[in-house]
Amino acid sequence: MTQVATWHKLLPTYARQDVTFVEGDGAWLVDDTGKRYLDLFGGIAVVGLGHRHTAPLAAAQAQLERLWHVSNLYWTQPASELAAKLSDRFGGAQAFFCNSGTEANEAALKWARKATGRSEVVALEGSFHGRTFGALSVTGQPSKRAAFEPLVPGARFATPATLAEHVTANTAAILLEPVQGEGGVHPLPAGVLQKARELADEHGALLILDEVQTGVGRSGAFFAWETFGVRPDAVTLAKALANGLPIGALLVADDAPAGFEPGDHGSTFGGNPVACAAANAVVDAIDGELLAHVRSLSAYFRASLARYGEVRGLGLLLGLELDRPAAPVVEAALEHGLVIGSAGENTLRVAPPLTLTTDEAVHGLQLLTEVLA
Repeated sequence: MTQVATWHKLLPTYARQDVTFVEGDGAWLVDDTGKRYLDLFGGIAVVGLGHRHTAPLAAAQAQLERLWHVSNLYWTQPASELAAKLSDRFGGAQAFFCNSGTEANEAALKWARKATGRSEVVALEGSFHGRTFGALSVTGQPSKRAAFEPLVPGARFATPATLAEHVTANTAAILLEPVQGEGGVHPLPAGVLQKARELADEHGALLILDEVQTGVGRSGAFFAWETFGVRPDAVTLAKALANGLPIGALLVADDAPAGFEPGDHGSTFGGNPVACAAANAVVDAIDGELLAHVRSLSAYFRASLARYGEVRGLGLLLGLELDRPAAPVVEAALEHGLVIGSAGENTLRVAPPLTLTTDEAVHGLQLLTEVLA
């Protein structure tokens, strides 16, 4: 491993591993010494199609030769095409484009308040929705909020079992992750999403799903809500949408209440033509064959990892509960040429490219076995 002196010029917001990656191809990464690593983390569930996938790479390169930016005061073909494709996948929706999942959730919070005229948002304990003030305010992890309080008022935190106790006549939205990624890879228990839909309808609130990690095929469906069979009023996307280029999206169902008007919200770089061109290629690539592969590989990982502890998750967003702290395992795996992540003190997080082959999965599990032995 090498350590680069210029790292000291970065603000210490991340506890970085002592490795510098310089190249990626498919499910593989290469560091600055030439060592290869199998990537079972996908840039925290971002590189869904694998590093340097030919489709978004070609689309982004072609767009770079044509147009980079004109602002959202004008239409661009890539943004319009992406909005239409996402609408088709959702079953009818309008899109707002931004640069990250946090920004998508900020937009969702503002839309919900404007559309309902209410101020409260009900989220779950253990949830994670971002680090800006609005998104952090509805993140159900006190350790992440404490240093920055007071935050935006109006957040109420429930457990799946107590959700009904927190939804009131002042609830603008119920905001849920189908799988709590940063919170330890915990899927919503059976029936909770349906109950949230019923509560939202009963109280005139909106149901918003944060699919920043689970969306764009990672769950084994394009949207995780399809697996649960409960359609939300709005969904937020980011991470895998452009396979690593910065993009976020809020999708609002066509039959949801109107909220935004010109001037209510914006993003200078939102809908960037290059990012949208890559995202169009990604959406096209998430087809039935790939989704079936995700489900099959998910079953293989579940069966293979079960001997080490409880396995949780959906599709290729999986958590393995260990009998020891996860951080040393992540570090040891890196030494063995395996990139893997954590989500909580004792939980390993597996979020490989959706295009990972079965042979690569076998190899990755062999490496993990060496680490856990």
